[in-house]
Amino acid sequence: MRPPRVRPGRLRQLGLVNHLLAKVLSRGAGVREAHLFTTLGRNRSLFRFWLAYSGALMLGGRLPRRETELVILRVAHRCDSDYERRHHLRLGRRAGLTEAELERTAVDDLSGWKPFDAVLLEATDLLLATDDLDDATWRRVRSYWDERQVIEFCLLVGQYRGLAATIRVLGIAPDR
Repeated sequence: MRPPRVRPGRLRQLGLVNHLLAKVLSRGAGVREAHLFTTLGRNRSLFRFWLAYSGALMLGGRLPRRETELVILRVAHRCDSDYERRHHLRLGRRAGLTEAELERTAVDDLSGWKPFDAVLLEATDLLLATDDLDDATWRRVRSYWDERQVIEFCLLVGQYRGLAATIRVLGIAPDR
C-alpha cells in the first residue's frame, strides 16, 4: 500500500459541514475516522453530491440491502480494494449476510450459492470484466429484477468500481 497521496482532511480542510458529516458517517461505519470521508471531503461540494448519490444507491435504492452489499463486496474483491472490502464486511453483516457468505464473496467459484445470488455475482463479474452483459445473463438477471432495479445494479457496480480506483490512486489508508 502506498502512502496517502491526498491526506485526510481536518476541520480546516473539510469545512464545518463536511467535518460533521465525516464524523457522523464514521460512527455509522463503526470506526473512529473513515479516511474515505475525510479524504474525499476535501473537495467540499463534490463530496456532498457524491454522498447523496452513494446514499441513494446504498440506502435509498430499489435493490434489497443484502443484495446491494453482496454486489459491493464482489466489486471490492474483483477490484482488489481492501478498503472497500473491510468497510462493507461490517455493513454486509448488518444487512444479513452470514459469515460464510461474506467469505465466499471473495471466492471465484459460484457453486453453492442460491440461484439468485449466483446470478447476481455472475452478472457483477461479467459487467466488471466486459463492461456488458451477454443476452443469456441479461435474461437471468431480468427474471429476478425489474428495469429500475437493473439500472440501479449497473450504476452500483460502476460506482464501486470507480470508488475502488479512486481509493487506490489517492492512497486512502485503511481505517482503524
